[in-house]
Amino acid sequence: MVDSQYYLPNDVGISALDCGEAFYLLSPKEKMYAHYLSRASWYGGLVVLLQTSPESANIFVLLQKIFRKQTPAQLEEVATAAGFNSEEFQAFLVYAAGLYANMGNYKSFGDTKFIPNVPKDKLKSLVWASQAFKEQPAEMEALWDSCSCPLYSLEDKQKQLGLGDKGITTYFSGNCCLEDAELAQKFLDSKKLSAYNTRLFKRENGGKACYEVRLAASVQKDCTVEGECESCCGEFNFGDKEFTVKRGDYGPLMEKVCFYLQKAQAYAANENQRKMLEEYRRSFTFGSVEAHKEGSRYWIKDKGPVVESYIGFIESYRDPFGSRGEFEGFVAVVNKAMSERFAKLVSSAEVLLPELPWPQEFEKDTFLTPDFTSLDVLTFAGSGIPAGINIPNYDDIRQSEGFKNVSLGNVLAVAYATKKEKLTFLKEEDKDLFIKWKGPSFEVQVGLHELLGHGSGKLFVQDEKGTFNFDQTKVVNPETGEVVSSWYRDCETWDSKFTTIASSYEECRAECVGLYLCFNKKVLSIFGHEGQDAEDVVYVNWLSMVRAGLLALEFYTPESKSWRQAHMQARFVILRVLLEAGEGLVGLEEVTGEDGKPDAQITLDQSKIQTVGKNAIHKFLCKLQVFKSTADVEGGRALYEGYSAVSDSNTHNFLHLRETVLLRKEARKMFVQANTVVNGDDVELVEYEGSAAGLIHSFTERFQDDAEQLEANLLELSKKDAVCWCGWKDE
Repeated sequence: MVDSQYYLPNDVGISALDCGEAFYLLSPKEKMYAHYLSRASWYGGLVVLLQTSPESANIFVLLQKIFRKQTPAQLEEVATAAGFNSEEFQAFLVYAAGLYANMGNYKSFGDTKFIPNVPKDKLKSLVWASQAFKEQPAEMEALWDSCSCPLYSLEDKQKQLGLGDKGITTYFSGNCCLEDAELAQKFLDSKKLSAYNTRLFKRENGGKACYEVRLAASVQKDCTVEGECESCCGEFNFGDKEFTVKRGDYGPLMEKVCFYLQKAQAYAANENQRKMLEEYRRSFTFGSVEAHKEGSRYWIKDKGPVVESYIGFIESYRDPFGSRGEFEGFVAVVNKAMSERFAKLVSSAEVLLPELPWPQEFEKDTFLTPDFTSLDVLTFAGSGIPAGINIPNYDDIRQSEGFKNVSLGNVLAVAYATKKEKLTFLKEEDKDLFIKWKGPSFEVQVGLHELLGHGSGKLFVQDEKGTFNFDQTKVVNPETGEVVSSWYRDCETWDSKFTTIASSYEECRAECVGLYLCFNKKVLSIFGHEGQDAEDVVYVNWLSMVRAGLLALEFYTPESKSWRQAHMQARFVILRVLLEAGEGLVGLEEVTGEDGKPDAQITLDQSKIQTVGKNAIHKFLCKLQVFKSTADVEGGRALYEGYSAVSDSNTHNFLHLRETVLLRKEARKMFVQANTVVNGDDVELVEYEGSAAGLIHSFTERFQDDAEQLEANLLELSKKDAVCWCGWKDE
C-alpha cells in the first residue's frame, strides 16, 4: 500500500491565474516586451526539469507527445476503452498537471516525489493506445522504457530530494556526498566563482577523484568573458584533486532564452532595461554570474517599470547544499493601487528599522530605498510561484547597492483563499476570524518580511584589501558582551558560509521581523487597518504563523532527520520558540476529531502576544542577526538546528503530531497560467480554465512552435548525463 502523501489527490485545487485586466491596460509596445520576456522565461523554466530528477525531462516529453496529439477530452475516450474508470483518468490528468506545475516529479514545496495514482500496467496500456504511440511506436516505447521505472519507484532514496544517501539530486552526480560539495565550494571560492549557475560531476580516474564544474551557458568555448582577468574555464589542481570548469550546461535551452531576450530588447522602455537584457544575454551565453550581477544592477536602477521581470538562477532552496540556484523567470504588470501602500511602507522603513532588536552597528549603514510593488503575474516559469520576492540574492549588491521587493497580488488572491471545512487545527471560535483576516494579515506579513526582513541587517566583511566595513576594535557582540571576533572574508558569502541552513535560517529571520513589526500602528494603518480590525489582523497573523509551524511537520522526513522546505522549517522553529516562551502564550494539544481520528488543536492567548510573544521573538531575532552578521556558523547552526529538531522526547510529541498532520493535510494549489501570442502588430492573451485539463492545454500550446526540436533537445540533454546518476566508471 503506497502512502497517500506520494499521490496528488483528485480534488487538488487548480485555479487560473487572472491577469487579463492588467494585461489589456498595456500599450502595444509593453505587450510585445512582456511577450518576449515570457517566452524567454518559459524556455528557461524547462531547465528545472534537468535540475530536479534524472527522469523529469523524459516524463515531460512523454506527456507533451501524448497531449499534443490528443486533448484530455479526446484521450478520455481512449482511456475508457483501455479500462480506465473516471477516477483513474482524473488521477492521470492530475499527475500530468502536477508535473507541469512543479516542472518535475517532485513537489516544489516539500521536495517529495509524487507518482501517478494509476496502476503502472494501466498507464502503459493508455500510452500504447494513444495517437502519439500509433504514429511513432518505436520512439514512444523507448521513451516509456526510459522513464517508467523511476516514474513509479518509491525506494527510500527516491522518495525525496537530497544529497548522497538522503535523496535524489541532479545538482550533483549520483556519486557525490556532502564532503564533495564542501570541497567544491572551497575550490569555487578560491577561483572567485559563484556556485549559482553550476552543477558538480565527479568521476574516478585511475582511483583519483576528478571533478567537473559545469556552467549554464549556450556556448561551450573556453573563451574569456569581458570582466574576467582570465577565463574561468580549464583544468585546475586543487590540493590533491583535479577540477575542470566547463561551459555549456543546458546549452540549447540557454540559446532559446538568449534569442527571446534579444527580441525583448527591441521593445525595452528605457536604457536600463536594454542594458539589463544585454547583460542577462551575456550571462546565459557564457555562463557568467558576474554578467548576471551587472544585469541585476541595471534592474535595480529600473525604478517603477510598468512591466516588471527577473530571470536567472535565483533561489537555492532545492540545492541540498544550499548554494546553487534554480532557474526561474517571471513577467508581471504593476498593480498601481496596491503598490501605493507598499511605497508608503518603504518611506516608513527608516523609522521602522531602529525598532528591530539588534544594536545600530548590526544594521546597514544606509537603507537603500528599494522599489516595492504589487504585481499581477503574467508568467512565472520555474518549479512554483511564491507570494512575494526580495531580490537579487547577491549579498554584495544587496548590502551596498540595493534590491527590489515585489508582492504577487493575483497569486495571493487565489493561493490563500480558505474554506472553513478544510481549516484544520483551530478552535471553532477562531475559524471565522481566521478566514476573514488571513488574506489581509498575510499581505502585511509579506510586506514586512520582504522589505524589512530580507532588506535589513548588516554583514561584517573584510575585503580582499583587508579593509573592514565596521570598526572591529569597538563593535560589541550583544550576546557575549565582547568585541566581535568573526566576520566574512573577501569572497565569502552568506550562502557559501551557512550552506545547508542558509535559506531556511534567512526565511526564519524575515518571518520573525514580520511578526515583530506587525504591531506597529503606522504599518497597520498603511494597509488600511485601524482599531479592532488592526488587533484582529495582528492576532490572525500570529495565529497563522503558529498553525503553519504545526503544518510544517508534513515537510519533515524522520528517516533522514531532514527538512524538505525552507519556509516551513522556519515556521516550525518559530512555533518551538513561542512554545518555549511558556506562560500560556501558545497551546498545542492532541485531541480526537469528530470523525474519531487523531486530531490536534492550536490556541494562542491574544492578551499575551504583545508581552510574552514579542519578548520571545525579540531575544530570538537578535541572536539570529548577530550570528548572521558575524559569520558565526557554529553558533548559528547550534541555535537553528536545535530548534529545528523534531522528536518525541519533548513536552510535545512532534513525531506523533506529524502523523496527525499527514492524516489531515491539504494538497497545495496549482496555477494555470495564460499564454501570449503575437498576431500582426498586437499580442493576444490566451487564457485557460482552472482545471487539470486547462493546465495541460496551456503547456501543449506553450511550446507548439518548435515542439519536436525542443523535445529532442530535452531528451538529448537528459540522455547525455544519464550515466551520472548510475555512477561513473574508471577511465
